[in-house]
Amino acid sequence: MLDMRVIRDNPDKVREAIRLKKQTVDLDKIIDLDKEWRTVQTRRDEAQHQKKLISGQIGKAKKAGEDATELFGQSKTLGAGIKADDRRISELEAEIRTLCEGIPNPPHESTPPGEDETENVVVREWGEKPEFDFTPKTHLELGDSLNLFDFTRGAKIAGHGFPLLLGMGAKLERAVINFMLDLHTTQHGFTEVFPPFLVNAASAFGTGQLPKMEEDMYKCHDDNLYLIPTAEVPVTNIYRDEILQGDQVPLYHTAYSACFRREAGSHGKDTRGFLRVHQFNKVEMVKFVDPETSDAELETLVECAEAVLQALELPYRVLELCAGDLSFAAAKCYDLELWAPGEKKYLEVSSCSNFLDFQARRMNIRFRKEKGAKPQFIHTLNGSGVATARLLVAIIENYQTDEGTIVVPGVLRDYIGADVLKP
Repeated sequence: MLDMRVIRDNPDKVREAIRLKKQTVDLDKIIDLDKEWRTVQTRRDEAQHQKKLISGQIGKAKKAGEDATELFGQSKTLGAGIKADDRRISELEAEIRTLCEGIPNPPHESTPPGEDETENVVVREWGEKPEFDFTPKTHLELGDSLNLFDFTRGAKIAGHGFPLLLGMGAKLERAVINFMLDLHTTQHGFTEVFPPFLVNAASAFGTGQLPKMEEDMYKCHDDNLYLIPTAEVPVTNIYRDEILQGDQVPLYHTAYSACFRREAGSHGKDTRGFLRVHQFNKVEMVKFVDPETSDAELETLVECAEAVLQALELPYRVLELCAGDLSFAAAKCYDLELWAPGEKKYLEVSSCSNFLDFQARRMNIRFRKEKGAKPQFIHTLNGSGVATARLLVAIIENYQTDEGTIVVPGVLRDYIGADVLKP
């Protein structure tokens, strides 16, 4: 949600955000309703003031034994008008709020301009792409020969896009999850949480998934609950409707969760193997920070995600998303993409975003900077640290050998208990 003052003071900026993020919002109607709200609010306040004055006059008239019939009539008329204005104010506030729910977060002033993903900016690259003296195989070929996963049986169990991991494939998945959680909790200052994988509508609304992204979510209709698309949703909602104290901030949380996405808009995209699935695992990082530090906190969040890829010695690049490629709720975002030699392309494994106070307003998360200070909305950030599906693709394809085996990255060997994955 946006502060209504932002809409009043910067309507052109908000219109551009609506256009760039491809939303449909009648901003002129919101502005007109807001003008009416302020007019009715002023009229109601003036009427209340007048009613208070008349009440004093009635009291004096009674003491003096004077006839106060006319004053009583004026007070009654004012009271009826105040009640009518109160009803209209409530109606206007509800209508304005509903319309404002569809307004996306405007891009941060430092976000590069651009209409779509083709205009994202490569910020940096890390690592060397492997050079093989043989034709590298895809993760599907290697996974099949090493019996690491079975997409056919996964589809039999649940449907397309629900992978079944087997043996050392399952162990590799578990290893990278544990490694990432250990890294973020011991070296990056995050506190681990294990959240619910189902959330209510208020939680999904708070982070911006509802109402705009409902078609991409799995819903349990009998219970009105949603399977989470990311741990961002339950973890960010931990402090919904709370006021944090200044000495609690910043707060860093990391969490493992399974993630569920219908991918309703993925028609025509590459859905082979792990490239685009309906269920996958991810370690998420979430920050609750002072607005004055949120820009810097985003940069360190990206560094935490990069640390995972560097420890695994995987070549990657960092992209800064242009304004037209930002999500509904994000003001600024970096994507981390791993090089997959079998696929011959980069694969996104992390998005690190700063939402400013956009999510906090939807969730009513505030903090007092110091004792006795007026509560203000906190800034929220999150980033994948990282998603495992495409990470496994990159590990398998970058560490393959000409013998068809996979060398286990050094930091994972104690977790797996093996140096090489082989038939």
